[in-house]
Amino acid sequence: MGRKKSQAYTETFRKEAVKRSEKPGVTQAMVAKELGISGQQIANWKRQFTRLSDKQFNTLDGVDYSKKESEELRRLRRENKRLEEEMAFLKKAAAYFAKNQE
Repeated sequence: MGRKKSQAYTETFRKEAVKRSEKPGVTQAMVAKELGISGQQIANWKRQFTRLSDKQFNTLDGVDYSKKESEELRRLRRENKRLEEEMAFLKKAAAYFAKNQE
C-alpha cells in the first residue's frame, strides 16, 4: 500500500484553523471535525506557528514573526539580561561603598 497523499492547505486556512481552536470553549477536535481535518493536524500547525519557522506563518495580524525578527528579539533579550545583571552588581557595589563610608 502506498502512502496517502496529503492535501496542501493555504497559510490562511491554517492560520484560521489555529485561531479558531484557541478561542475559549472551543477544542481542537471541534474545529477539526468542522473543517474535516485531523485534530492532530491543527496541533501540528499550532506547534509550527509557535516555533515561528521561516516557511510557516511569517506574519499574523500585521506582526512580523519571521526568523530575522525572532533573531533580533533573542539578541535584545540577551542584552537586556546582561544589563540587568550589571545593574544588580552596581547596586550591590554602591550599597557596599555607602556602608563603608559611614
